[in-house]
Amino acid sequence: MWELLKIRFAVVPTGLPFVIGLVSRLRRGFGGLKAIVPAGTKFLEAHIRLGTRAGSVLALRVLCMLVLITLVGQPGAEAAGEDDIVKETVMMPTRDGTRLKTNIYRDPDLSGPLPVLLLKTAYGTDGFDDQARRVAARGYVAVTQDSSGRFGSEGEYNVYWGEPPDGFDTVTWIKEQPWCDGQVGMWGGSYMGSVQWLTACTGAPLDALAPSASCSYFYHNVYNMGGAIILALVRAGFGANVYGPPPEAGQSPKWPQWYLTLPLMDFDDVVGHEAPMQMNMIKHNTPDGFWRETDARNFEAMDFPAQHIVGYYDFMCFGSVYAYQGMRSRSASAHSRNNQQLIIGPWDHGRARKVGDVDFGEAAIVDDLAENLDWYDRWFKGIGADRTYPRVRYFVMGENVWREATEWPPPESTLTPFYLHSGGEANTRGGDGRIERGAPTTEQRPDQFDADPANPVPSAPAHGTKHVDGFGPYDQQAARDRTDVLVYQSEPLEAPLTFAGMLSAELHVSTNTPDADFVVKVVDVHPDGFAHPLANGILRASARESLSERKPLKPGEVYLLNVDLGHAAATVFPGHRLAIQVQGSHFPVWERNANTGEGPFGGKTLVSTQTVYHDPRRPSRMLLPLVD
Repeated sequence: MWELLKIRFAVVPTGLPFVIGLVSRLRRGFGGLKAIVPAGTKFLEAHIRLGTRAGSVLALRVLCMLVLITLVGQPGAEAAGEDDIVKETVMMPTRDGTRLKTNIYRDPDLSGPLPVLLLKTAYGTDGFDDQARRVAARGYVAVTQDSSGRFGSEGEYNVYWGEPPDGFDTVTWIKEQPWCDGQVGMWGGSYMGSVQWLTACTGAPLDALAPSASCSYFYHNVYNMGGAIILALVRAGFGANVYGPPPEAGQSPKWPQWYLTLPLMDFDDVVGHEAPMQMNMIKHNTPDGFWRETDARNFEAMDFPAQHIVGYYDFMCFGSVYAYQGMRSRSASAHSRNNQQLIIGPWDHGRARKVGDVDFGEAAIVDDLAENLDWYDRWFKGIGADRTYPRVRYFVMGENVWREATEWPPPESTLTPFYLHSGGEANTRGGDGRIERGAPTTEQRPDQFDADPANPVPSAPAHGTKHVDGFGPYDQQAARDRTDVLVYQSEPLEAPLTFAGMLSAELHVSTNTPDADFVVKVVDVHPDGFAHPLANGILRASARESLSERKPLKPGEVYLLNVDLGHAAATVFPGHRLAIQVQGSHFPVWERNANTGEGPFGGKTLVSTQTVYHDPRRPSRMLLPLVD
């Protein structure tokens, strides 16, 4: 008996063809098979009459070999494109009976079970349709799902607090579906990246993760490590169509004035929209029980490879790197600990080449989803599994190139102190502040500035009272001319200086108010005066010992403050100056400190006289992770 078989061949991007099997038994009507192959694969088909005798089988083998030889280098037909992907929408039941709108994307030519990638979002799955089709066209089942109470999903929306149980239920439901081959991962950035950790912390049976710009503890998303709320996120909260108010609330031209609202607990009244969740975040300015259910830092219970992508200027940089380091050092197995990847570049919350006032060039552009798919190809399909991959890829600002490392910070980096010096007149770039490798050996007058909450230092100084709330690197020249900014800088460099890792500052300070903020910036001053901020950080002095228990300052008493300046990598070129700025605000990226110690309920302000000491007994310095 003879059968007509349709055999599909594939020519992978290397040009080497291979048989991937029977697509269909046309006479008997059996279902198809199609192997998982790399992106860019070309498919060619041959129709062959096949008998059941052994000789016919041998003839088929010979014919296949001849066909393969013929196929090498032939153009062929493209694999299924994104437009060919089939989308099905179902209502997935959770443990309490709430049904969540869930979209399933599949390549119709791939009938067998496949690995599954999940994206959970509060912003509406329609906005991620193109991404889901890309994922499915790569040979996965893509699943997107609206959070409870959002868009087509039932139930009540409770922001991050409601995501963990829903995430667990979704992953276990996926594992039970016939189209899942048992492997489940997740993708997405920002909210969607953080939801990956909130799902993983429940013990959901995930096999890999790929969080971009994520945070494993929501308190650190809103307050970072300095104890001051990221005020720019308040506007984002009012305008993101997540916390209650309509999107137009965040688009009002009145925000430069609204940012000056005191007390902070009046924000919803001033904006004119109720936002109870947003206001609760402002109210709970310490990591108290309010935030407990958003804490996904139980890395000891997690056991999977993960790819972490984030930018130096992203407000989620601290959280992303913290998760990478936590998984590297504390996750459940050697397999997990040894298979974490960090990709860290010169971005804010996007991936554009120009960020703030700096254009980092074409090399800075990264496609997160493409990186994610390569990651999952390795772990779920074995593609490239025989090749090593860089554990860390980091972008060096200034040179605008990528480097690789075995760890972050790179093992070849060395924390090197740069000490503050002056004759007590370090105010403005025209002052006498300087930085040197050597510590002070003689008495030096301390430096002082007055931090006035009514006149905060703008985070984008050239834009002044427009109060631009971007997180990127904005030219600091205008700030360097303010008397409430201390400037310490080197002579023009004679050789390039490169650093990579986490930066910090140690300041000996005093104030005449119960509280005050100390903002520290590391700046690359170009020969033409352009002042590129490479890293910055803030510490609310009342949080100097603990974010949980704020302690007021005693006027005139000297305290040692440790200021986290975040992560960065850069080369400062010959002819440039390396500078450090110390100031009392960075507005409106961070809230102003009213300097009274009254917190978000206080409406009064005090001008704080802030003093920085740098003498042999009280040396102040920056620690820079230099790379030879």
